Amino acid sequence: MFPSRGTSLAMAVIGSLWGATTVLAHPNSHAAIPVHAGPQANVAAAQLVDDFHAALARGDTSAAANLLSDAVIIFEGGSAERSRTEYATAHLPADAAFEQAVGSQLVRRSGETSGEMAWVASEGRTKGQFKGGDVDRVTTETMVLRRIDGRWRIVHVHWSSHAAKAGH
Repeated sequence: MFPSRGTSLAMAVIGSLWGATTVLAHPNSHAAIPVHAGPQANVAAAQLVDDFHAALARGDTSAAANLLSDAVIIFEGGSAERSRTEYATAHLPADAAFEQAVGSQLVRRSGETSGEMAWVASEGRTKGQFKGGDVDRVTTETMVLRRIDGRWRIVHVHWSSHAAKAGH
């Protein structure tokens, strides 16, 4: 069950992780993932996450921003951006440039929906060159979505990564 007013969204997400169901598990780039598994709401939520990454990969920051709620909270590297406007003016252009240059490969994905809320957890790998340097990172991403005016919107993103181990 997802939170009502006054209930911690984080606790709701942690609680929903207990009964996780697979949304997608497909070893392709975000931009080329065929949606083929899971209940319809799970598929729609996963597709929105894929649409977000596809917009970044094309450098379409407006399309990416339009998939976020106005009050999105984004956690990355110990920092927080607390609105679509803050993210769009701070890190969105850099995230698009990075994804255009390096891209990513989806390794595993799970998620669940409950009413007007959904979460999608993705594990992946980014490998390539960016600004003259080698990039090889193992990534994790959690996105929490809410149906707003009948459409899924991203309300929370948490990204983390670490250097890939040699040979993996």
